[in-house]
Amino acid sequence: MTDLDIASQCKLEPITKIADKLGLNAEEIEMYGKYKAKLPLNKINEEKLNKSKLILVTAISPTPAGEGKTTISIGLSEGLNKLGKQTTVVLREPSLGPVFGIKGGATGGGYSQVLPMEDINLHFTGDFSAIEKAHNLLAAIIDNNLQSKTNSLGIDPRTVVWKRVMDLNDRALRNVVIGLGGTTSGVPRETGFDITAASEIMAILCLSKDLENLKERLGNIFVGYTFDKKPIYARDLKAEGAMTALLKDAIKPNLVQTIEGNPAIIHGGPFANIAQGTNTVIATKMGMSLSDYTVTEAGFGFDLGGEKFFNIKCQSSGLKPKAVVLTATIRALKYHGGADLQDLKNSNVEAVKKGLPNLEKHLENIQKFGITPVIAINKFQTDDEEEIKVITDFASKKELPVAVADVWAKGGEGALDLGNEVIKVIEKNHVDFKPLYDWDKSVEEKIATIATKIYGAEHVEYGAKARAALKRIYDLKLDKLPICVAKTQKSLSDDPKLLGRPKDFILKVREIEIAAGAGFIIPITGDIMRMPGLPAHPASENIDVNSEGEIVGLF
Repeated sequence: MTDLDIASQCKLEPITKIADKLGLNAEEIEMYGKYKAKLPLNKINEEKLNKSKLILVTAISPTPAGEGKTTISIGLSEGLNKLGKQTTVVLREPSLGPVFGIKGGATGGGYSQVLPMEDINLHFTGDFSAIEKAHNLLAAIIDNNLQSKTNSLGIDPRTVVWKRVMDLNDRALRNVVIGLGGTTSGVPRETGFDITAASEIMAILCLSKDLENLKERLGNIFVGYTFDKKPIYARDLKAEGAMTALLKDAIKPNLVQTIEGNPAIIHGGPFANIAQGTNTVIATKMGMSLSDYTVTEAGFGFDLGGEKFFNIKCQSSGLKPKAVVLTATIRALKYHGGADLQDLKNSNVEAVKKGLPNLEKHLENIQKFGITPVIAINKFQTDDEEEIKVITDFASKKELPVAVADVWAKGGEGALDLGNEVIKVIEKNHVDFKPLYDWDKSVEEKIATIATKIYGAEHVEYGAKARAALKRIYDLKLDKLPICVAKTQKSLSDDPKLLGRPKDFILKVREIEIAAGAGFIIPITGDIMRMPGLPAHPASENIDVNSEGEIVGLF
């Protein structure tokens, strides 16, 4: 049975009933049909944040299909609710890139899903569209200014760093030439497209605390230089007001429900390999304001989403998690232990043992932030007890809590053991959360700290483009910003072929982008691209609409 089959069998509660569980009446939410709603920003209660328990769900380095981190997040929230803890799960919105690409949707799986899954995985409430339009509006304003004879700021088109975005995987748009067709069709120049999830507007939305802060950040977007080397920002183009107008509804978090009828807040959708990988600060604070426990997730492995969650999101917003759940799977450990990707369903205890160093490194990384991790073994039907015992024995030797989570098959019932372990960690209150680095350190020091302490690199090398970008960052006095590394999710290193726990490698930074509005610096490593491509046989080949108008093949 597919995820879509399971979802279609579930009876959805009216969204007003879900809102009621959060103490909100129908007049306090903005309805988007029967089963979706926007939540007003005035429901964030800063005083409640210190009392609410925030739980981060992250993962070991994944296989190409992912390890079910969202499924664990949803299942854990269901389990905690069954254990009497009022809990809301707060997640990112899916991007159409993975939906039509290789990973599929991002609403969980089996009996651990958020609903309505078709709506959430496709257009949802239009947030991605608003982000895309706001981003491309600035691009249009820039090119209009280049063309203008009466309102020109004298921008040097060779220095413009602002690309366009689209929410699909389309490698053909990575590098393009625009402005062809004569003097009335714009100024010819090289540019390109990123995927919407990598847009700085997405990052800004996810880190903004309110509408005014959103507008301020939009105005701070760095665009390029004039011919006389003066930096130009979006505020110089008077673009931030119109961009904010496009985002006035997108800034409000979205309320939906889990299969078991518990609240789920979904908002923002940056990838963790090319952006910061966590949902909005506003959504997280909303969940914490309206619930006793809040479960949230950060994309890909802890080396990506988890590190950025702590060093960027938590530092900029003042959030402090009470527990971290590290999602591990038998198949991922076998993959990192040398098993062929096609053989991961076959029992292979030795490969699981050989893959343990990857798990070990992620656990060590979490502990560097002063938090005790809980290991969640996301159970698959192909796992056998001997393979699972390898992980539980390993956890016992490390004196770390561990639980098997059979949430795909059993929903909240399959997460009761995991929920109890998380509650124990929270009630012991042994958290001494501390960030990995001080923002006031030099850019090179901050990048080196992440590379050596989190990835396990020996040192960092900078290409010519990266060195030139470093000079710009210091000249613009943006060197006190945190770091958001763009790196492959397949390895702790910048080489996707180095599986397990690579050591003493060189992290190669080929270029660095400036996200002054979002408030971070983006070193780009290896062959990572901010506009992904489709696989040979994308998931879109299996998606269709039947004669009854129902979507089929979505997963």
